[in-house]
Amino acid sequence: MKASIIIPNYNGEMLLAKNLPCAISAMNNKENNIFEIIVVDDGSADGSVKLIKDMFPRVKLIKHTKNRGFSAAINTGARAAKGNLLVLLNSDVIPSPDFLKAIANNFNNPKVFAVSMHEKGYGWAKGTFIDGYVGLAMGEESIVPAQSFYVSGGSGVFRRSLWMELGGMDEKLLSPFYWEDIDLCYRATKRGYQILWEPESNVVHKHESTISKLSKRYVGRIKERNQLLFIWKNITSANLTRKHFAGLLKRLIRHPGYTRIIIMALGRLSVVLKARKKEIKESKVSDEAIFSRFS
Repeated sequence: MKASIIIPNYNGEMLLAKNLPCAISAMNNKENNIFEIIVVDDGSADGSVKLIKDMFPRVKLIKHTKNRGFSAAINTGARAAKGNLLVLLNSDVIPSPDFLKAIANNFNNPKVFAVSMHEKGYGWAKGTFIDGYVGLAMGEESIVPAQSFYVSGGSGVFRRSLWMELGGMDEKLLSPFYWEDIDLCYRATKRGYQILWEPESNVVHKHESTISKLSKRYVGRIKERNQLLFIWKNITSANLTRKHFAGLLKRLIRHPGYTRIIIMALGRLSVVLKARKKEIKESKVSDEAIFSRFS
């Protein structure tokens, strides 16, 4: 299977200068079977575009005229990609020279939708449902592939055919960032596909992303809002839905400021209700069955 690397960029000139050479080096390793590298510039105001044109002519550059957010940038790259596999790399992620060699074997199973790369110190992703809310945790590192709750949109590989079938990341609901990769993987899991973590696919994540430059308060509110939107869209079990609204009420009583987060989420209620109907119609695996895998 041929792979297309997709790197979203927003004012990341310095990161691209450091990390694109590593992606190109990996592309030169035939074992990775990389067909192309695509950088989607999401309306940058720095010298990112000029850098790519001048220094990295082998890289396919796609430009957004304005900043549309992480999901939109990734979806643009996915639509343009020619490979069977979509390799999503944040601009602050450095791949090892043979990082795709081990991952490719997992996709021999047609039921596998996505495989997570291995960032040192981090294992597979664990999903929990506690007090009416979906929580995220990390499983232990191991020497064998493991089932994962989701694959990171910054260091993961996705089967393009299923990506397109699922409609990609939900940019309409979850932009500008957070929970979009979890949402996509959860939708795939509910349709019977598998999400894995591969210990032999090594990358280094420097955690120097654009988000780290934004206000922590703003980022925190978006993260909490999108957690709510994820639940309202995807948790379709009647029992877990009741537990969620009980937990939401309890959280509101304990933290009155949480009202702001609820109002933010309600602003996208019509979008989330439409998406929820689709999930109810197309899901094959119950929410309880998914969370039981990680209990």
